[in-house]
Amino acid sequence: MLQELSIRHFAIIDSLELSFDKGLTVLTGETGAGKSIIIDALQLLTGGRGSGEFVRHGEKKAEIEGMFTIHENHPCHQLCREFGIDVEEEAIILRREISSNGKSVCRANGKMVTLSILREIGARLMDIHGQHEHQELMNAGTHLRLLDDFGGTAIYQAKEKYKEVYSRYEHLQTEIRRLSENEQNLAHRLDLIQFQLNEIQKAELTAGEEEKLESERQQLANFEKLYGALSEAYGALSGDGKALDWLGISVNGLESAAGINRQYKALHEAAANSFYVLEDTVRDVSSILDTLEFDPARLNEIESRLNEINQLKRKYGSTIEDILQYGEKIAEEIDQLTHRETHISRLQKEMVELEAAVMTEGKKLSKLRSAAAGHLEEAIHRELKELYMEKTVFKVHFQSETGQYKKDGIDQVEFYMTTNPGEPLKPLVKVASGGEMSRVMLAMKTIFSKHQGVTSIIFDEVDTGVSGRVAQAIGEKIYKIAVHSQVLCISHLPQVAAMADSHLYIQKNQDSKRTSTLVTPLNDDEKASEIGRMISGVEMTDLTKEHAKELLALSAKLKQSAVLK
Repeated sequence: MLQELSIRHFAIIDSLELSFDKGLTVLTGETGAGKSIIIDALQLLTGGRGSGEFVRHGEKKAEIEGMFTIHENHPCHQLCREFGIDVEEEAIILRREISSNGKSVCRANGKMVTLSILREIGARLMDIHGQHEHQELMNAGTHLRLLDDFGGTAIYQAKEKYKEVYSRYEHLQTEIRRLSENEQNLAHRLDLIQFQLNEIQKAELTAGEEEKLESERQQLANFEKLYGALSEAYGALSGDGKALDWLGISVNGLESAAGINRQYKALHEAAANSFYVLEDTVRDVSSILDTLEFDPARLNEIESRLNEINQLKRKYGSTIEDILQYGEKIAEEIDQLTHRETHISRLQKEMVELEAAVMTEGKKLSKLRSAAAGHLEEAIHRELKELYMEKTVFKVHFQSETGQYKKDGIDQVEFYMTTNPGEPLKPLVKVASGGEMSRVMLAMKTIFSKHQGVTSIIFDEVDTGVSGRVAQAIGEKIYKIAVHSQVLCISHLPQVAAMADSHLYIQKNQDSKRTSTLVTPLNDDEKASEIGRMISGVEMTDLTKEHAKELLALSAKLKQSAVLK
């Protein structure tokens, strides 16, 4: 849920800090007080399009920051892992800064992210629905996913099986298309990779060769320095009056001492061991000096070989191992192209078998979807009946074409509806409008909010155009959605405000210099007064206040009733 929201220098908001609770939070206030500005800020926080016009006049930038708490299985965990964003203590903090020149900076848990990433995360955390916005319920492209979410585990498992078979089928299609290209393109491709393979094979590369050559080149390129250092070391160790000679004298002296007193035996043994080790070292250095020679021809040969390897690396891979792997890959491709007809025939046989498997799994998935669609239609009709749209008909429309396989199955799904008896079913987006659209949307939200996993749902004046018993039904329906998801609702209906768990009053404050928006949490008495104002308008009477208290008492009973649990 959205737990904390901070807004600075945004439109007419100078500085605003808000805390939100679970359940239904209603925002009310006079028109123009700034209610929708808060929703605009939340839209920008979750990836909406911004501009410098949002920055408060006279300020350099607007800042919006929100903290969302999520449960351990929330899809945002996986999403954040994919983007390298750390999630600690089950919380995600989104931040958006918009400068007066229109530039935007986005962050998620302190990490700078692109606007598209912010939008993707924001879509999992918050669903904002306004009176004139359709969003995903009104987008036919999302209807299949919504149906699958409603269907639950059975559809998910069937879809995974289908995707596994479809992935292999799609790969075979790609291979057959590649092998079935026109003869001229294939001939050009064969000539190219045959030349590449010949070049790689002619080089006779071996793994680890480059490292050995680099080491040998290093020695030859620094021959004089190396020979001088070894000669200097040998001269210091070997010969009359040199280190090995003096160490021998020391060993003899300690041997004599040990003969007189055995307590010096350990010293003699240590010195003797050092003498033998150093003697071996002198012998080894002498042997190296005898064999060490400068061979300019070998150095040129090494330089030439390393240059050849680098040329191949620029073409075929960053290491010798990569080059050899590439050679194996194109050798296999050459075999396929050379025996193209045989390969195509074999793949086509596999394709027939796989296509049958795709269709089988697709039909299984489609059958499950059809059953889920029936349950969804029943659930939507129940919700619409409670919203006094009992004559409305809702239908999940399937369009399945044999051979039209997609990654999500063989079905095309779109929600159809008619609000008038005798009228034909039409796509949802073309049917309802105004008050009808609000009720249809709420009915669907009531169903899908249980399956979508969205942390917070925001309704921006979706109750416009309704009144009376319909307004009461909308209030109950919005509260029912809040049982499963945190809901923030801007409303002008007292019936909706009375159902709130928390009530925030938005007002515009004007002084001699500036206009700003203030937000005040209301207690029970203040809530009754505000609902009374919403009922009567400007003038507040004792009778109006009594009506407000009655409405609050009725709402309290409805919230406890079995219908809303």
